[in-house]
Amino acid sequence: QVPLVESGGGTVQPGGSLRLSCAQGGYAFSVYTMAWYRQAPGKERELVARIVSRWPSDLADYADFVKGRFTISRDNAKKTVFLEMNNVKPEDAAVYYCNRDPPTLTWGQGTQVTVSPWGQGTQVTVSS
Repeated sequence: QVPLVESGGGTVQPGGSLRLSCAQGGYAFSVYTMAWYRQAPGKERELVARIVSRWPSDLADYADFVKGRFTISRDNAKKTVFLEMNNVKPEDAAVYYCNRDPPTLTWGQGTQVTVSPWGQGTQVTVSS
């Protein structure tokens, strides 16, 4: 079993940015096409972007609904794939997962992206 660990999610305001990361355990990484997927409540999981290693530059492909806003990248030495999310829209709210394309690995826990005009807030604690 090859573990996938996604991170970087959180609450972002519309128009804001987030950077997601996904680290893969195991041995084989660079030879596979890696991808980001997302699943919103009540919807099917959908492909967001994918990337294949090529020299001199990797090749990336995006779903129409994120083209021009999201950027996928990878670091084969660290077995990590990234998703830079810019100009986030309310409809981008979902749990984001990474996997190979096609998704042959066991799914990880994903990382939640919430889009809110209020942002994530900040806790204030008053203690005497």
